[in-house]
Amino acid sequence: MKIAVIQKRTNYRKFVVEDHDPLIARLLRRHDPSVVRLRSSHEAHEETVREVDRALEELGADVVFRGGPRGRIPSRADLVVTIGGDGTLLAASHQLGDGIPLLGINSAPDHSVGFFCGGKKGKVLATLERAMADKLPRSELARMGVELNGKVLHARVLNEALFCHASPAATSRYILRVTKADGSFTEEDQRSSGMWVGPPAGSTAAQRSAGGSVRPLTSRRIQYVVREPYRPIGQRIRFSVGLLHSGDSLTLRSKIRDGRVFIDGHSIVHNVTIGDVLVMRRSDEALTVLGLATKRRT
Repeated sequence: MKIAVIQKRTNYRKFVVEDHDPLIARLLRRHDPSVVRLRSSHEAHEETVREVDRALEELGADVVFRGGPRGRIPSRADLVVTIGGDGTLLAASHQLGDGIPLLGINSAPDHSVGFFCGGKKGKVLATLERAMADKLPRSELARMGVELNGKVLHARVLNEALFCHASPAATSRYILRVTKADGSFTEEDQRSSGMWVGPPAGSTAAQRSAGGSVRPLTSRRIQYVVREPYRPIGQRIRFSVGLLHSGDSLTLRSKIRDGRVFIDGHSIVHNVTIGDVLVMRRSDEALTVLGLATKRRT
């Protein structure tokens, strides 16, 4: 089996080992609580990397690629294994279309939630053995596509997209339109702190915190949740939380000059100005994740 291994670069490695950041170094010497866990999580991660290496060698795996989350994963890989947390798995998932399974190994479970990770430090060999024998449960997760002015920005959004003003202190103004599969639509002029839109995999995080519901992992519906909507006295907001069914789409027409759309976190960001049109709908490309079927959603 051909395996691609994606491993995170810890903050300790980045700021201390590579960048020699003087501020971080001072804080570490003082045992400042803001950085006290940097070293321990880094050491746990490095131990897990070595554990993965030993397991792959013992199992006779053919490692065809090893790199960071944004390294180019070869199409010939039969399985992609990430070492890190949910962020590492999320970054790797953007390169994977239908069919290539993804297995996350939580490298520092004492420091990381690792919800999407089907394995963890200390149990790598058994997990990889089951994955290579096709004995780990498979979950097909729905993803979302995002378009800006008719151009596809991203077709493999796993968690969510956030549309908002560039400044968190400013009001986001836009026209929200929900278009049904038959072409009929309803719309509303809104002011808020922005809007979360995403597939079920992201519903336990930002969507839930903003007032959305936790969706079953097997659901195919996209959820939208308005952040802190402005409600004029005597009026109500018709579209604050909702679901898009198969063939539905959500359109946001920006009424602000300095808007942003963030995709699956803060790293992927695009500018949105007044008059621009964002369209979000379920993607045709699902993601196969191993080891999730036995996990509970709370």
